[in-house]
Amino acid sequence: MRTLHTDTGYLLYRLGLRSGQLFNAFLQESGLRLRHYALLRFLATSEGALQRELSSRLGYDPSAIVGLVDDLEKLGFAERRPSPDDRRSRIVVLTEDGRAFLRDTDEAGLRVTNTLLQALDPAERDTLHTLLHKVAETELS
Repeated sequence: MRTLHTDTGYLLYRLGLRSGQLFNAFLQESGLRLRHYALLRFLATSEGALQRELSSRLGYDPSAIVGLVDDLEKLGFAERRPSPDDRRSRIVVLTEDGRAFLRDTDEAGLRVTNTLLQALDPAERDTLHTLLHKVAETELS
């Protein structure tokens, strides 16, 4: 019988939990959580997105997106605007304060990643990232 630590899915799950714990600890002072951070990072790569698109791309329940965007709006990190394609729809965009927050957290985010991957040398980290990206692109597309 295989042991638990020979199950790749379980190891990914455990690393995901640990990664979330580390990110949430570094975000704790700001009052945000990893879900907020992921939403901000996604918005930083776009000119705005419909809430349903955010739900789909991030894998969050649509009702969770509403609350996350509400939280980010209260902090001035994101805002809802009329969609340029359909005035009845609203897109969520990153504000300048949101961009500043992300810039200010870049170093802390790298420290979290370095803590999580401390057992790997730089080449192994690159390989892991490439492989995880490949799996994520296939699985999440």
